[in-house]
Amino acid sequence: MSSMEKRQAAGLPKYARIRQMNRGGYDRKRVHEILDAGFVAHCGFVHEDRPMVIPMAYARIGDKIYIHGASTTRIIKDNSVGVPASLAVTLVDGLVVARSAFHHSMNYRCAIVHGTARLVEDPQEQIDALAAITDHLLPGRWDECREMMPKEHKATGVLVLDIEHASIKIRTGGPVDDQEDVGTDIWAGVIPMVNALGQPLPAPDVPEGTPVPASVPAARQKLG
Repeated sequence: MSSMEKRQAAGLPKYARIRQMNRGGYDRKRVHEILDAGFVAHCGFVHEDRPMVIPMAYARIGDKIYIHGASTTRIIKDNSVGVPASLAVTLVDGLVVARSAFHHSMNYRCAIVHGTARLVEDPQEQIDALAAITDHLLPGRWDECREMMPKEHKATGVLVLDIEHASIKIRTGGPVDDQEDVGTDIWAGVIPMVNALGQPLPAPDVPEGTPVPASVPAARQKLG
């Protein structure tokens, strides 16, 4: 661990420290890059003294992460006053195939965030958050949709998680085989994994000739 990394770790609570730094770091810019590239955040919180992990759609605005769900769900209705929470977003870039099962792995990028989650009660902040979440999935889609109705606002809850501590864990490269296995006739290497959008399939009741919205190619461009 470098001297800078030691200083970073020293200022963190134990739960936010990286145990092994060979694949970890605290680079906030890289944290943002991973969050912005992902689609699903696994959100952890405690409910009735039990740990809970829920996959959620999300969006980042600055150092805040917004997640949404039905206003009646546990993660929304039980966390209105502000509670400790964490979430993780992982991008899998490839399967790492080694000559022994022990050394198989994955190439990945992961961001782990710790903070305080609270219910968004300001109407405009809620609108901005829902627009950001929608556009995170399909850039520009919010403006393509009709306006939300009051009953939809009432049925939707939004939580904001202030990013208090964040870290990354990243693996790249090929398999790390034992020296005695190198050169044997067992195949080893990396199988890349990519995210891609398929051909849009219109709903049966969409009028014939209705064009695919601009948000779809924008999402393709985002995925690269």
